[in-house]
Amino acid sequence: MQDFFLSALTIAYGATGIVSFIAYWPTIKDVHRLKKPSANSSSYVLWTITTGIAFLYALTIPDLLLQIVAGLQCIACGIVLVLSLGLARHA
Repeated sequence: MQDFFLSALTIAYGATGIVSFIAYWPTIKDVHRLKKPSANSSSYVLWTITTGIAFLYALTIPDLLLQIVAGLQCIACGIVLVLSLGLARHA
């Protein structure tokens, strides 16, 4: 039973990482394609820093799934941050 729970939890964690990454797409689309300032740059600065720290920490642990999920979160936050700062600079 414990093996089943751990397997289910692993699958759920991996799935939530992918779903979270996909959830950034509307903001990325708004900022990049539509040039809509829909992202709060201050929040994304903090989120990029915190997800970057989480990713660096994950790299110290031999857990590939954690590394992938943390990396995806950091990449998504970074993309939104860079795009929103670029949009603000050109406004």
